[in-house]
Amino acid sequence: MNTLPLVALGASALRVTPICLGTMTFGEQVNEADAHALLDHALARGVNFIDTAEMYAVPPKPETCGATERIIGTWFASRPGARAKVMLATKVAGPSRNMPWVHNGSPDLTKADIIQACDDSLKRLQTDVIDLYQIHWPNHHVPMFGSLYFDPVHDRECTSIQVQLEALNDLVKAGKVRHIGLSNETPWGVSEFLRVSQAHGLPRVVSVQNPYALSNRSVDNGLDETLYRSGVSLLAYSPLAFGALTGKYDALGLNDAGDQPGRLALFGSMKKQRWARPEALDVAKRYNALARAHGLTPTQMALAFCYTSKRVASTIIGVTTKAQLDDNIDAWGIALSPDLLAQIDAIRWSHRDPAQ
Repeated sequence: MNTLPLVALGASALRVTPICLGTMTFGEQVNEADAHALLDHALARGVNFIDTAEMYAVPPKPETCGATERIIGTWFASRPGARAKVMLATKVAGPSRNMPWVHNGSPDLTKADIIQACDDSLKRLQTDVIDLYQIHWPNHHVPMFGSLYFDPVHDRECTSIQVQLEALNDLVKAGKVRHIGLSNETPWGVSEFLRVSQAHGLPRVVSVQNPYALSNRSVDNGLDETLYRSGVSLLAYSPLAFGALTGKYDALGLNDAGDQPGRLALFGSMKKQRWARPEALDVAKRYNALARAHGLTPTQMALAFCYTSKRVASTIIGVTTKAQLDDNIDAWGIALSPDLLAQIDAIRWSHRDPAQ
């Protein structure tokens, strides 16, 4: 059984495992009892890092908003001592993305929104403090979740980065939050948060949670340098491209070959996601074949690529079964040969980042 080391997040005192349990399936694909069993098993396997968000479960809908945090909260309440063993991360949602049930559908992320969201998360999570509190997506206009280009025509007045940091500072001073992070952020956004925090003596961002997978290495298009030079850690999400990099989906028909259907097969809305684009599924098929040619499963190669990347501090895995959890953790320690890495880069050179 693999022993997981601990790594620092940025310049913070947080020490987390390089594998993080993502929980957005809890409350939708995974019921409360099974979620508790997965949390128990992750802890037993040495994973000390759990990531969630106020808007989970996914796909987002009003009846499951907050469900994931509530499930984690009941797990803490029923497992004395578990909270002390876990580094807990959650996220405040950014401005409304056609979700009127989040922050009353506000097109802005205000100071009051951040404070209230944190208080609500603490109640659902049944804890006094959040170790890492992240802004789920930027308040300022950026291309994200499949959009490719920045277009200033979509700029609008919104709560400034300074005011957002002041809200987060209030939470840190109140002892409700230990450290802060960003998610789905751009190189400019990360740099501006760092500049403003230094100029005004406000909390410094320690991590950025962005997609990083074989079919989406957009981090490598400039954000990697920003994170390296600023000492901010990358939390890689969707390393298996919503299951496309496990080999379970047919590249053309999106048929699920697994015993338990995955998100791209279960939910119609997911079939419109960047991970399900025809070109993204096609390149996933190429990576899957490459893994098998080198004696690895597609899952092993995709995860080992993230696990061994100098860019990644911790990789966020999402599972629905104990077997998946074990497979993901057991991939830790797999080394990819220089020849295999060169072949991975050759596919990227010709196909780029189709799931960006």
